Amino acid sequence: MHGLISLATFLVNEILSQPAYLIGLITAAGLIALKKSAGQIVGGAIKATLGFLLIGAGAGLVVSALAPLGGMIQGATGAHGVIPTNEAIVGIAQAKFGARVAWLMILGFAVALLLARFTPLRYVFLTGHHILFMATLLTMVLATSGQTSVIVVLVGGLLLGILLVVLPAFAHPWTKRVTGNNSIAIGHFGTAGYVLAGAAGRLVGRRSRSTEDMQLPEGLRFLRDSMVATALSMVLIYVIMSLVHLAKAGRATAFKAFAIGGGTPAADLGNYVMHSVMQGLQFGIAVAVILFGVRTILAELVPAFQGIAGRLVPGAVPALDAPIVFPYAQNAVLIGFLASFVGGLAGLGVLTWAFHPAFGLALVLPGLVPHFFTGGAAGVYGNATGGRRGAVVGAFLNGLLITFLPALLLKVLGAFGKENTTFGDADFGWFGTLIGNAAKAGPTGGIVLMLVIGGVLLAAAILFQKRVVDTGWDPGAARDAALPSEASSRRSYPEPSGPDTAPPASRTYGKIAPPPGAPNPPPPPEAG
Repeated sequence: MHGLISLATFLVNEILSQPAYLIGLITAAGLIALKKSAGQIVGGAIKATLGFLLIGAGAGLVVSALAPLGGMIQGATGAHGVIPTNEAIVGIAQAKFGARVAWLMILGFAVALLLARFTPLRYVFLTGHHILFMATLLTMVLATSGQTSVIVVLVGGLLLGILLVVLPAFAHPWTKRVTGNNSIAIGHFGTAGYVLAGAAGRLVGRRSRSTEDMQLPEGLRFLRDSMVATALSMVLIYVIMSLVHLAKAGRATAFKAFAIGGGTPAADLGNYVMHSVMQGLQFGIAVAVILFGVRTILAELVPAFQGIAGRLVPGAVPALDAPIVFPYAQNAVLIGFLASFVGGLAGLGVLTWAFHPAFGLALVLPGLVPHFFTGGAAGVYGNATGGRRGAVVGAFLNGLLITFLPALLLKVLGAFGKENTTFGDADFGWFGTLIGNAAKAGPTGGIVLMLVIGGVLLAAAILFQKRVVDTGWDPGAARDAALPSEASSRRSYPEPSGPDTAPPASRTYGKIAPPPGAPNPPPPPEAG
């Protein structure tokens, strides 16, 4: 028994929870199914792995660049409360529930593959660390409600497997609107925010131009380069917040802001300001690394998935992490981040003035990292259906979601609700709260309610897939009719070319152009 637990722990901690390894193995399997040569299989697997490592490296740079800014904002506003951080709460829970999390995650992934094979929901969720996060959340909720270890693993694994195919399906019309094809899906537990952003874009931005079509004066044309625009914007934000923090906290405290994460404190005022400038530039580099990683993995993984689709899961679509959509609307990423953060501040204000005193909800501080990744993606989804207004409004609503939902989630986490951190993304909040309250119905009643919730979600997703996704519903069709010139220009983009792209294929879509380096969609199946 001990050996099985060790094996399960090894598989979860060293392989399944490492997206780079998982993506590399999936790519290799797909290329084997396509009967590629040994060199092509090894090269494709390594490039796909490196692409994910690039995304991870960029994400690490984002976290490092934002850490001092988060301290400055707290110092400038004087806010205190819970900071949602997925990695932190998972680390706390692993010490107590590690074995159960491991088995639940393995079972959940197996259930998801079976559902992808035998239902119309042919999505393979490949964001390994998010699978681990949701497995940990389900373990915490079920275990703290008094369920036995066997029930925790069986019921939790079934619920996890259902989520892994259901959420990509609900988001897929919006994802196809972003990417212009059916080659990838979104595999990230911020899906509720992305769907809400896309829906908001439909309501508010029918005649709003895309964030990528911003017209700038000749002297500001350099801002069309997304890396330059992102870096410059973050430099301005950093410098402004650093000066506000300095004025409120004083030199002794403010100069220590850059010592977070092993850095060195500022030596004097000039050094303090230039530290702010450098952090803003580092943020621009981080985003550029993420975008390059996305393009690298898309070029390798999507063609390989054609092999998997033909052998294991016919018609399989890879569901990937949130940054996968960043290259499709790079201006919207920055706009979405800022709008989501403003939404987080607004939500904190509402919690402080109303919900905290009335219902005892915790004060949830806006963490810059979740607001960047989920807010940036929400900006892309909002822009796809509603242009600039959609990006702003959609991301703002996402900011409200990831402020209120974590506060509700803390109510069902038992002793873990007293930690100074919790899960940050939208789907952890709504699903964890729903399952946690269902679990309170008792050992038997709780199990029945949770299984009913899972069954309803699965049935609704299958119906949605058949009636909405498979029929080709386009959530931005009304906007295309209102802005025919924009829609037409986006249909006429050139085909990507080069050794890292998939073979040319006919296009039957064309709402938003893929980024340079993105692959073509898989060719349609041959007749007969």
